[in-house]
Amino acid sequence: MILLKDVRWSYQESGTPAVDGLDLHVRRGETVVLCGPSGSGKSSALRLMNGLIPHFHDGKLDGEVRVVGEPVTELAQVGRVTGTVLQHPRRQFFTDAVDTELAFALENFGTPSQQIRDRVGEVVADFGLSELSGRLRELSGGQQQRVACAAAVTHEPPLVLLDEPTANLSPQGIADLTGILRHLKELGATLVIAEHRLHYLRTVADRIVVLHSGRAEREWTSAEFPGLTDEILRREGLRSLNAPERTGAPPISAHGPSVAPGENPAEGGVGVAGGKAAGGAADTPSAEGSGVALRGLRCVMRGRTILDIAEAHLPSGAITAVTGPNGVGKTTLARVLAGLQRHSGRVLLDGRPLHRSRRQRETAIVMQDVQRQLFTDSVRSELRLGAVPEQAERAATVLDELGLDGLGDRHPLALSGGQQQRLVVAAARLSGRRVVIFDEPSSGVDRRHLRSMTRTMREVAEGGAVVVLISHDADLLELAADRELRLRPAC
Repeated sequence: MILLKDVRWSYQESGTPAVDGLDLHVRRGETVVLCGPSGSGKSSALRLMNGLIPHFHDGKLDGEVRVVGEPVTELAQVGRVTGTVLQHPRRQFFTDAVDTELAFALENFGTPSQQIRDRVGEVVADFGLSELSGRLRELSGGQQQRVACAAAVTHEPPLVLLDEPTANLSPQGIADLTGILRHLKELGATLVIAEHRLHYLRTVADRIVVLHSGRAEREWTSAEFPGLTDEILRREGLRSLNAPERTGAPPISAHGPSVAPGENPAEGGVGVAGGKAAGGAADTPSAEGSGVALRGLRCVMRGRTILDIAEAHLPSGAITAVTGPNGVGKTTLARVLAGLQRHSGRVLLDGRPLHRSRRQRETAIVMQDVQRQLFTDSVRSELRLGAVPEQAERAATVLDELGLDGLGDRHPLALSGGQQQRLVVAAARLSGRRVVIFDEPSSGVDRRHLRSMTRTMREVAEGGAVVVLISHDADLLELAADRELRLRPAC
């Protein structure tokens, strides 16, 4: 089905090969997982398989690439036999609505209208998309991911490529995706999945290939996979095979239709920096009124209430995790805090009203799709762009802590997805803002950098900032969260 033989690829913006002597053979009907540290070449390997390399990305390619027995000579040819789910689904949407996105590939291939309607109906049912009507840009990141997965298989390609498909999914979303992958296997599809989260693939994968520096360094069969020890995985920079379990962080003081039921902490019992990374949540209360207060906060879009919080307090000096299922308003809350979202009600900082324009100056945010936040032509310039003078001198140290040392002159768009993620995290660290928001910052992040990212967030909190972490990643939440605001559907 797929043959990569001694393949070398260097992006035009980078002198270092992203793929360097890669040999890989994927048989028809096989499910192969590509894993390895951030920057090891997983996404580039998928781009070789779907023709984006070299027909979309510029660079130098050597070696042999064959898909379904044929050289990848044009995108239209390979598009008929492959379906791809990218790390950030917004980048692959061609239309503005769920139904038209699902029909897009079939329409391009000239499929009869009735056949398109029938097939789209099947996919909507299979992926549970009936409740996701309307514009794609109004969906949450996890909901967009589900649509992207469905759109990738609507034209029934024999080969499906998935790049970090669980990056923005809730635990239930991951369970649903696992069922879909099993169903595709039963239908005979060939699956290649680039992934850091491995626990859900234990019953799906036929073979696991570990990449390092753009080449396949190690391989395990499905029989060997479940028996891998945590020590072996740690040496390879891989996450655990066990589904993460959370002990949970104490809830912040909050109530309202969007706030999931839970026991509120005692008066004054708001945690401060020191939290789990320092060996247990601190119990010293923050100063009275310190932090962000929400009062009567409500967001309505197209007549539907997205977020409704009567009252909440996000403390300074602590990492507050915002959790809950896909589509409950977590990113909407981030946009409110950053001054990017219209709403009713009030937002206060240290007891004083914080209007939208001032929030934009007081807040740093790491978005789910960090490419939208890269503006300069080098890593070093990207850090200087938003760094306050008193933090700028720490740039080299922060880059080293996040595994980006030696990349100061590299163009940000030449970095891997995980490296870009960590670059924007570093920029947020140096911004000196009072409110710092991390929205799903661990997509594309391996085991080692999960801990370095936690240390960076902890340093921001220790500096007195209000740190908000929006995540479904139980590994990251267990490491980082001091307090928790769990959201539920507002109506």
